[in-house]
Amino acid sequence: MTVDDLKAFVRENLDRYEQTQGVLPEQLQDFGDKYRKQGYLSRNQLYDIAYESSTRSAYHVEKNPADRCIEVTKNVRNVNGDFSKIHLLTGLQGFKAPTASCVLTALNPEKHAVVDTRVWASLDRLDFLDGRKEHFDAGDYVTMIKPIRDIATNTGYSTAEVGYALFAYDDHVREGTLH
Repeated sequence: MTVDDLKAFVRENLDRYEQTQGVLPEQLQDFGDKYRKQGYLSRNQLYDIAYESSTRSAYHVEKNPADRCIEVTKNVRNVNGDFSKIHLLTGLQGFKAPTASCVLTALNPEKHAVVDTRVWASLDRLDFLDGRKEHFDAGDYVTMIKPIRDIATNTGYSTAEVGYALFAYDDHVREGTLH
């Protein structure tokens, strides 16, 4: 794809995003504002993010000690490296890489994106990745975030916006069920 094609792709699919059942960017922005102001996220705030991402597994977040949630989210801000950040967050119950990506995107939408099966599938369809995946770990996040950032750099959109566009694209073109 040319840069102009990529820009058109992101623009078109961002317009579609509000018709999906994806995480609401405005919600993540609110969480990010709180995260940056407080310097951490509480267990209740993490639960709210997890609920936005995956209502079925959000209840697991409540199994984490409240002080551990604060400790981990404080540490995430001070750690370098995408792998390390995701790995720290996935140490909390109720957080797999897709839900952890919501926390990072809330904190820094210019550098991070919400990722999941749909985003991976879109990157595969666009020949940025090979093959499909249904489960993700920290290494998979690193694999996905590189082409997402490349698209963001080439199009002028934020990394988060590119992620939302990729999600909406899969939602638009996928036939059948997600899994």
